[in-house]
Amino acid sequence: MDQVLTLIAPAAGPELEASHLREAAAALRVAGAAVRPASWLSPGEAADLPFSDLAPETAEAAARAALAGEPLDLAVLPAVGRRKRILVADMDSTIVVGETLDELADFAGLKERIAAITARAMAGELDFAGALRERVGMLQGLSVEALEKTWERVVIMPGAAELVATMRAHGAVCALVSGGFRFFTARVREALGFHLDRANDLIIEEGRLAGRVVEPILDRTTKEASLRALAEEHGVPLADTLAVGDGANDLPMLLAAGLGVAFRAKPAVAAAARVRISHADLRALLWLQGYRADDVRRA
Repeated sequence: MDQVLTLIAPAAGPELEASHLREAAAALRVAGAAVRPASWLSPGEAADLPFSDLAPETAEAAARAALAGEPLDLAVLPAVGRRKRILVADMDSTIVVGETLDELADFAGLKERIAAITARAMAGELDFAGALRERVGMLQGLSVEALEKTWERVVIMPGAAELVATMRAHGAVCALVSGGFRFFTARVREALGFHLDRANDLIIEEGRLAGRVVEPILDRTTKEASLRALAEEHGVPLADTLAVGDGANDLPMLLAAGLGVAFRAKPAVAAAARVRISHADLRALLWLQGYRADDVRRA
């Protein structure tokens, strides 16, 4: 089967150079691959190196060894069926920078304590639903004004707007599915053009957080189920779906998707996912699908 090794550099540099492509190609040939000429997707940022006659795992290991120490991302994927028709994205630390719940906790003077719990939950050390109930319970009595103030702090992850706009323009369904809160996902959906969002709802009483969320909690099981349901609803094979996230609660959907990408993920998640992006921004997901710079939409 024909495969493609995609090499990606951070948008801010250092650049992907022709020498990197030559080193990767040489490593593939030594491992036994038949390598064809490289093709630039975005000059200095991303390129494809098509090959055949070598197992994907072997090819990726050879390329990583050849480019060890370089701040580059790489992945080996089938040459056909690269463009996906459904995108399901996590929100916190994926589509937006940082964790909105941790920022919300800052207005209660509890950011450090709650961020520590968040980190353990995202690493898979704690039950997600239980950890969410605990953290929300600590915020009981916080004014809803803190939600608006937290939203003012939200920063969209570099490349997120291009990812959603480009996939939408090419007919993909884009969904934001988060273990966070709909107060934020609804705004991110509107800002970036996602078709839909799913998340948890905070219970508010008399203008203050009640310290509870509406049950059942959207967790790792729900994320995977959402991916599968969207694929079925739109008649799309799972092979034609893309999922991206960073935490342990994202892993089931990453493994279920045709292309599951661990984006700047927790170590255990990055190790388990088939594809990981550690250096580049979210435009990397476009390069992985074979989009070229001329295809990228900005809005």
